[in-house]
Amino acid sequence: MSDKPSIVFLGPSYPYRGGIASFTERLAREFQSSGFNCLLYTFSLQYPSFLFPGKTQYSNEARPKDLNIKEAINTINPLNWLSVGRELKQLAPDFIIVRYWLPFMAPAFGTILSMVRQNKHTKVICIADNIIPHEKRIGDKMLTSYFNHAVDGYITMSAKVQHDMATLGINKPIQLLHHPLFDHFGDPVERKIARKELGIDHQGRLLLFFGFIRQYKGLDLLLEAMADPRIKESGYKLVIAGEFYEDPVKYTHLIRSYQLEDQVILFNEFIPEHKIRYFFSAADVLVQPYRHATQSGVTPLSMHFDLPMIVTDAGGLKEMVIDKVSGLIVQKDSASIADGILEYFKMGKDFFIPALVQQKKSYSWSVMADGILAFWNRLKSEKNAK
Repeated sequence: MSDKPSIVFLGPSYPYRGGIASFTERLAREFQSSGFNCLLYTFSLQYPSFLFPGKTQYSNEARPKDLNIKEAINTINPLNWLSVGRELKQLAPDFIIVRYWLPFMAPAFGTILSMVRQNKHTKVICIADNIIPHEKRIGDKMLTSYFNHAVDGYITMSAKVQHDMATLGINKPIQLLHHPLFDHFGDPVERKIARKELGIDHQGRLLLFFGFIRQYKGLDLLLEAMADPRIKESGYKLVIAGEFYEDPVKYTHLIRSYQLEDQVILFNEFIPEHKIRYFFSAADVLVQPYRHATQSGVTPLSMHFDLPMIVTDAGGLKEMVIDKVSGLIVQKDSASIADGILEYFKMGKDFFIPALVQQKKSYSWSVMADGILAFWNRLKSEKNAK
């Protein structure tokens, strides 16, 4: 039996899909590679189907054989929360890493974790993707407050989330650790091969918008930028790769009304893991035209593939881009985005690559894991000092 600490991860992992699940699984592997005992508690039911905006919540990838995953948490069944809480209380891991991105999860997670902490041993560390949701609803603050009572300390991946915590009056220990690079989706491939794999025969410059589509991500601003006469004349094309989490009519209407049919290549689907590298290898630049943001898993994904970015000055997006060095930061309007696209190609992709390659060395999974362990030891020391 290993003498390393035991860790339970609470939140999405297989069979659920998406960036948070991928992050959790990759972080667990990092701890396991150092001999830690890891157990992943995922959902038996994450969202009722009528609440989920996409086509499916589930991954079509093979089940990971190297991870101990238990499908245990039903987010709408209070009796389940009590059962899981008792189970984890008795299991008494050294610490729990819980993901928080939506107040909907607060009742289940808050109840489970409050019960676990009764054992006076387990520390609860929350990796807070968002503390204020992108799409606000009545009761969010109350639900987050309920969850907060069950947490010993927070890891944030952007200063924006730290600011949001202060706004809500959350007074718990906080540590900033930036999102590591998603390095488990394969290596880059030659651009020509990537475009052939995707069925793209365009020989010119290609922009990429990647990830699920919601209003706050500003795809409409990017489409308006693509309609700029200077962009139209350039022959640049835009690949949109991601599933619509809202009605796509608004976007298809923009494409038609701006006559962008020949400029936009649409992949309206959740992109499976084995295809991700082709999109980032095919593109010349990633554009993130967000209206507001905390941080994005797409940013470190782009960095892994050495693909520079044009990002808006929204929240934590700009924290991982050095303006005019490793990428460009622009204002949150279509004219500024269009200007940024033109400036980027005037400077040339190769201008940004050296700084990007150097910068990404700071965003390793070992740095994240070591930071979490140091934070756990800090929480234990602060308790002992009281």
